[in-house]
Amino acid sequence: MNRIGRRWAAAFGLSLMAAACGSGDATGEAKQASPIKRAPTPRSEFTAKEIEATLDALVTEINEGGIEPMQMAILLKELGGFFTPITTGANRAMGELGVTGNVVGPSGQGSDQQQRAEAQGEQIGQAVADGAEGIGVSPFGDAIAAGIEEAVAGGVPVVTLDTDAQDSKRSLYVGTISESAGVTAGETLLALLPPAPGTVVIHGADDPSWVDGMNRMQGARGVLEKAGYTVVVRRITWSPLGEVDDVEAMKAHIETADPPVVGLLGLHNVSYRCAMATEAAGATELPVVAFDFEPKTVEYMRQRLIRATHTQRQYYAGYLVPYILYGIKIIGPDATKEILAPRMVDERRLNVGLDVVAWDKVDEYNAFLDSIGVTQ
Repeated sequence: MNRIGRRWAAAFGLSLMAAACGSGDATGEAKQASPIKRAPTPRSEFTAKEIEATLDALVTEINEGGIEPMQMAILLKELGGFFTPITTGANRAMGELGVTGNVVGPSGQGSDQQQRAEAQGEQIGQAVADGAEGIGVSPFGDAIAAGIEEAVAGGVPVVTLDTDAQDSKRSLYVGTISESAGVTAGETLLALLPPAPGTVVIHGADDPSWVDGMNRMQGARGVLEKAGYTVVVRRITWSPLGEVDDVEAMKAHIETADPPVVGLLGLHNVSYRCAMATEAAGATELPVVAFDFEPKTVEYMRQRLIRATHTQRQYYAGYLVPYILYGIKIIGPDATKEILAPRMVDERRLNVGLDVVAWDKVDEYNAFLDSIGVTQ
């Protein structure tokens, strides 16, 4: 960890000590509750200043509303990989708030999406039975809705993150908004393209059953088609042989498209396959824009074969949820939503936004992640 990161960790440690000291002394004699104080986030060009300002405003209102003990649970699809920054953010927020709670992964029950969602619904029920007063959850699917509704009926608010259960009674969704993420990615590539006409290959989703994937693709497609480009979508192949299939299919587009291919856009974590396709076709001069911050993506960025990528601010999604749950308890759901309004896209969804990382900013972005103690 660098020097900034050590200062952050020290400040975080002090905030935990303050939270612990405010809960009472060894004899059980109650002390006056200390105001919530966030550890300062290191400043960089990648610090989400608008989210930081919103959180500061929320903390101010919470402190005026009065500090109370609270128990919460954060239930995630995984604790590692993509969810590592979410886990870090959620644990840090709960430490600053001084609440009782855990970040837990899946129960391990079930071999398919439906079974995992049902098991997650059971986890929600258990969290309520164990005394949780607020729950954050990254849903496996719509089958979780029944568990959410039971919790809400019992007076326990639920906030979803990363993925949503839009038709449930959850209070809020916190995470990436797929269509606007697609628009941002499309605009990033558009700035690198020669004037139309030309063909753009999108490596993404065109399956209506995957709503988020479709929305992201359609957001990007709309930007590029409006600018006069022909868009060809290569559906991601998720099987073990998907890499070979995807690279060959996109290589064929590069070699045969009319009008010629002028750029490629990947919209998911395997977007580095777009750069592999330009290598296979001997067309590495074509601009490629990617999504997420996978090691292979970073490798191609260092070679300038990927010009930019988009990261989903998982850390901020995890960090926001405990503060939102605590806000709902202390100042109520309406007052909490009013403060969150600058980041809300509608009454029930909060957009954490994206970080656009150019090929020559990889080291700076890694330094930012290191400064907040995140592995991504």
